[in-house]
Amino acid sequence: MSASPAPLPAVVLVRPQEEGNVGAVARAMANMGLARLLLVEPAARLGDTARAFAMHAHDILDGAERHPDLASALAPFEVVVGTTSLREREWPQPVLAPRELAGWLARAAPGAPVALLFGPEVSGLAAHELARATALVSIPAAPAQPTLNLAQAVLILAYELYVARGAPGAIATTPVARASVRQVERLFADLEQLLAATRFARDTTILKVSRDLRQMLARAAVTEREATILSGILRRTRHALARSAPTAGRRGPG
Repeated sequence: MSASPAPLPAVVLVRPQEEGNVGAVARAMANMGLARLLLVEPAARLGDTARAFAMHAHDILDGAERHPDLASALAPFEVVVGTTSLREREWPQPVLAPRELAGWLARAAPGAPVALLFGPEVSGLAAHELARATALVSIPAAPAQPTLNLAQAVLILAYELYVARGAPGAIATTPVARASVRQVERLFADLEQLLAATRFARDTTILKVSRDLRQMLARAAVTEREATILSGILRRTRHALARSAPTAGRRGPG
């Protein structure tokens, strides 16, 4: 029995400001065979300008999903590919060129639902948003003009994935039971609760520690079973601490 092809990636736009850019993104997606578009609020309203830029891709605009926050938008996906200009900053996740992305997905996340994550036009994705990414893609450009228009960035990644789908066996492979973003978020919440129960979160340094831990979980790409086991360990540890707390500090007779 032949393996089923991986589901097509979805495009997630975080706080897009210009409706024309959203329309141009929809057209780029249609050009490269992608159909699912998610918008994270606050996102531009989509009117006549968006439709004008989305020539022959109005169905993608009409079907665009709006989400109140990034967590809800990413919940259905197992792999999140963030886009960043890097700007000489080091990241713990794998950092790929656009042409490397399809091969990396085939090796590291076969069959997994993938979200391609793009930030707002002016600022790009914030550090805490990039921390949710399993891998990062940086598009090389001339130093004098290192940032791309939103639709250009989407088109480049969508093109590379489109070309890879045309090569026999490039992405089609056996799916694995990789943990969804929702499961990883639940695991992270269990970890935060244990840190609080052990008084590890004593001061403001916990904010950076939490971000580092979230990055670690994102790039670890744990399976569903691994996420379930780890969450169970964290919860049982927290419950054991709670049960032992009343007896702590008691003195014996004497």
